[in-house]
Order: sequence, then structure tokens, then C-alpha cells
Amino acid sequence: MSNLTQTFSALGDPIRFAIVERLLNGGEQSAGDLRLVADISAPAISRHLKVLRNAGVIHQRIDRQHRMYSVKPEAIRAVNAWVEYHRKFWQTSIDRLEQALNREDL
Repeated sequence: MSNLTQTFSALGDPIRFAIVERLLNGGEQSAGDLRLVADISAPAISRHLKVLRNAGVIHQRIDRQHRMYSVKPEAIRAVNAWVEYHRKFWQTSIDRLEQALNREDL
């Protein structure tokens, strides 16, 4: 669960969330391309990318002078599994509540 906590913490920042969204929608991109998500300096984008890498959300690949970034599918699968588990829990609870309310109406 610790890794998932780091993932959610990293994604809790709007700029980092925007970076991941851009990578999900556009595929692998350079750090320079990712600067377009916000009006921030190169060192600031590097710090955001480091947080995402340390949390295991993105992967860095070096291509000559460029650092290329992509989303780690396993990180997204882990978030999806967590969301799906909790969605099912709450859906089951809501279904039971609905059934109880329907019995009351009779």
C-alpha cells in the first residue's frame, strides 16, 4: 500500500497530474515537451518529474541528449485496481441500502 500512497501523493499536485495526463494522451515525450503543461522553469519541471519517477508513476529513458518520459502501466493498473475495489464496495453498499428502502416502501 505504501507505493500506492506515494502514487496518490505524487498525483495530488496539479502540475504532476497534468504531466501524467499529457503522457497518457500523447505517449512518450521529452522533458522539454512536458514544460508545456504549465508556465514553469526547466528546473521546476525536472523536480516534478523526479517526484513522479520516485513514486514509480513514470519511466525515464535517455535518448542522446534528451530525457524521454512515459507512464508506467503498472502504476496506472494499481490505481485502477484500488478505485475498482472501492467502487465495488460502495456500489454493493448502495445496492443494499436501495433494497432496504424498497422493503420499507411495501
